[in-house]
Amino acid sequence: MTEKTHLEGLSLALDSGAIHQVRSLLNSLSASEIAHVLESSPPNERNVLWELLDTELESDVLQRLSEDVRNYILILMDRSEVAALTEIWDVDDVADILQQLPDKVTQEILELMTQQDRLRVESVLTYDEESAGGLMNTDTITVRADITIDVVLRFLRRHEKIPRMTDSLYVVNRDDLLIGELPIRHILTSDPTEPVYKLMNTDAEVIPADMSDTEVANLFERNDWISAPVVDGDRRLLGRITIDDVVDVIRDDADHSLMGLAGLGEDDDTFISLRRSTPRRMLWLGINLLTALAASAVIGQFQATLDKVIALAVLMPIVASMGGVAGTQTLTLVIRGMALGHIRKNNMRWLLNRELIMGAINGMFWAVAVGIIAGIWFQDFTLSAIIAAAMTINLIAAAAAGVLLPIALRLMNIDPALAGGVALTTITDVIGFLSFLGFATLAYA
Repeated sequence: MTEKTHLEGLSLALDSGAIHQVRSLLNSLSASEIAHVLESSPPNERNVLWELLDTELESDVLQRLSEDVRNYILILMDRSEVAALTEIWDVDDVADILQQLPDKVTQEILELMTQQDRLRVESVLTYDEESAGGLMNTDTITVRADITIDVVLRFLRRHEKIPRMTDSLYVVNRDDLLIGELPIRHILTSDPTEPVYKLMNTDAEVIPADMSDTEVANLFERNDWISAPVVDGDRRLLGRITIDDVVDVIRDDADHSLMGLAGLGEDDDTFISLRRSTPRRMLWLGINLLTALAASAVIGQFQATLDKVIALAVLMPIVASMGGVAGTQTLTLVIRGMALGHIRKNNMRWLLNRELIMGAINGMFWAVAVGIIAGIWFQDFTLSAIIAAAMTINLIAAAAAGVLLPIALRLMNIDPALAGGVALTTITDVIGFLSFLGFATLAYA
């Protein structure tokens, strides 16, 4: 039975009130499929489905839910039940979850945890959630440099299981300072009598605890890492970051950029409540209204010109629209480059020059095309020259704004993905209308 068929069957069973059938269908699914079902259900149905879920499946399902939906369910759960679930989760996953919950709820859950688990989680919570320290898992396996591979193997066999995605053991001294990495492949293929210090990699790259999660993701992508050690300023081993955590960062950044460009924040829940969703959208609609009023104010200064030449009102949206599209192309490219760490001070000038030249070339090409169309349409070649000049200016301005705006916003600690689109539209509208109507006023005065 396909996932779509499961969803349809659950929906029909819920509508008909066949609770036993719903319970049977739901608990026959895998954890990832159950998570998808919950995310695809409105709040009322979601509550019913969660109540029908078998207890032993709750932990796996919660870890596969999107942030908003998971937090929604955790707040509804009994605090002692949440504390019990955290005992089987990785420390970094527990920290991520607690950082998203209200402070009061987080404190209640921490108080119910064992002292050892609480100390491990609190050590991660001291770091910013968007840093390497907030991303790391403290569950690592360390060895000393002076022991043999045979001792390492006997040490590993004493564990019932080793941490997931362990591709290396970390070699530390008596002060827990990291001195090297011992890849698992070396342990499996080397002479058991060989000492660790002969096989360990001493020049492996480490991740500072205060490095941003975006930089961490870029390092993993460039180096094809499975895991990497996290250290403090003294090179003391704090934990490790694994590729599954990095994939979450990449996905969250992509969601943030996509939703941010529409002014929707980072809503992971398609069925988010009106109480939470409406204020977010209202805010950005209000900001957009202010920017639209600014553009309208520019147009209002040229009312007399518009009254004399009605064709200007017909052609005006073309200038603003072309500038908006050109600016968005550049803005998207720059935001992506910033996210990947490609844009730096030493290459910013080159990028700006290229975009300005490209804006000028596109501006002149399409200015000629639109000028010819306008001249034939209205039989007024003065109007053709006006719209051609205005479009060239606006496309060049759009290119400049597309490069400089996200950089300026980042310097002001404002997310370019969230505010860049609105600011860019204002700039291209104002410059487009100002240049087009300004030239028209001079020409037809």
